[in-house]
Amino acid sequence: MHVLIAGAGPTGLTLGIDLARRGLDVRVIDKADRYFAGSRGDTLQPRTLEVFEDLGLLDAVLRHGSSVPTTRVHLDGVHVTDRRMAEPVPPSPDTPYPNPWALGQSQTEAIMRDRLAEFGVRPELGTALTGFTQDADGVTAHLSTGETVRATYLVGADGASSTVRKTLGVPFRGTTDETMRMLVADVAADGLDHAWAHWFAHAVDPMRGVHLTPLPDTDRLFQFHAALPDGVADTSLDTLQRILDGFVSGVRLSRLAWSSIWRPNTRLAEHFRVGRVFLAGDAAHAHPPTGGQGLNTGVQDAYNLGWKLADGSPGLLDSYETERRATAARVLRVSSELLQRHKEGADNAHQRDESTRQLDVTYRSTSDSRITTGDRAPDAPVTDPDGKEIRLFDLFRGPHPTRLTFGAPAPAEPHAYAVLTPGVTSPGPYVIDTAGHAHTAYDASPGTSVIVRPDGYLGYVGAASR
Repeated sequence: MHVLIAGAGPTGLTLGIDLARRGLDVRVIDKADRYFAGSRGDTLQPRTLEVFEDLGLLDAVLRHGSSVPTTRVHLDGVHVTDRRMAEPVPPSPDTPYPNPWALGQSQTEAIMRDRLAEFGVRPELGTALTGFTQDADGVTAHLSTGETVRATYLVGADGASSTVRKTLGVPFRGTTDETMRMLVADVAADGLDHAWAHWFAHAVDPMRGVHLTPLPDTDRLFQFHAALPDGVADTSLDTLQRILDGFVSGVRLSRLAWSSIWRPNTRLAEHFRVGRVFLAGDAAHAHPPTGGQGLNTGVQDAYNLGWKLADGSPGLLDSYETERRATAARVLRVSSELLQRHKEGADNAHQRDESTRQLDVTYRSTSDSRITTGDRAPDAPVTDPDGKEIRLFDLFRGPHPTRLTFGAPAPAEPHAYAVLTPGVTSPGPYVIDTAGHAHTAYDASPGTSVIVRPDGYLGYVGAASR
């Protein structure tokens, strides 16, 4: 099987890693001549951290990133209070990474490229998809290098202006707010404490100002974020300095590393699949940056799609659009609501809640159970029969499905485990739930069996005999 991925951003790289670790033949191409060098998507949500752990990315992400900083609020140049996007949540047995993590997008992508290279795959820059056709057996793609490629599947992870989506003729419905233009840049701010984020505004209009957020794993750079004045299209260092000077004096900017202008863009593709061609990430859904959802949703698109492409069965391939389009629509609503709060200057415009962590994403139908098919599979500490401490996430890690059978022997199949209470043994692989966390997390009575899909969601909850 050969999969061609158009787009070497976080979505395309996630899919490339997931397919490559399964031993599939995969190519990742990108029309850009150089790798992206800015911070743009700089917030990694808790569910993304769980995905990154499974893909072998988490250690590097934690090493190079940092917790989301507290913001020091300055009004008329005076520090008046400190503000958090959300109060930190302590880790729990079922949720080991409950808080967002800060790391600039370019650093995240570099970590992902290094991981992909471990499988012998490297993104091909300066290689644009110029067109394609498909038939019952595959896709014939034409590249800007003059090469014609035959692939089993094509995945468009090529951004909001996706060539793949446009070639398919899939509508990208939604709106772009032309009345709101924001300037985002990576820049040094001499004299500012890099351990904090900083908000500069006037007391008479405290919700309009400049936000400077420290970027970890950089030479003391901050992400600059502010409204762009009417009639201004320049993103130079002088423009940034003039905007900042309008709210505070004495803070000097230098070393502009990257800058961009964005307009709130909220769009959703009508289809995520057409035959053997799939859309993922910004090619399928465009988000306003409020809530830090866009990059994370694209990563989870890829994580949902990878194991289904590897399986290839029609029902699973169909479920990609069913599951991920509904999720993207929900996330777009969350981002749009946060943006509206920001535009209205609401007091809670900067607050985040459970809906932004993406731990509550579910593919379930209706059910009265606390946990059921389609829910995220929780983590929990357990031990193996030799007394070694492990986690359920250790059992799930890898491209395989996992079966857990509570209080009864597990069937003789790969990656099937009996989850037992202390003092009970079982033939075949088993783990011991010494503190009862696993039984509680899965609301599992004796004889309950669950199948955890390769993407960490429950594919079956029911009797152990299945």
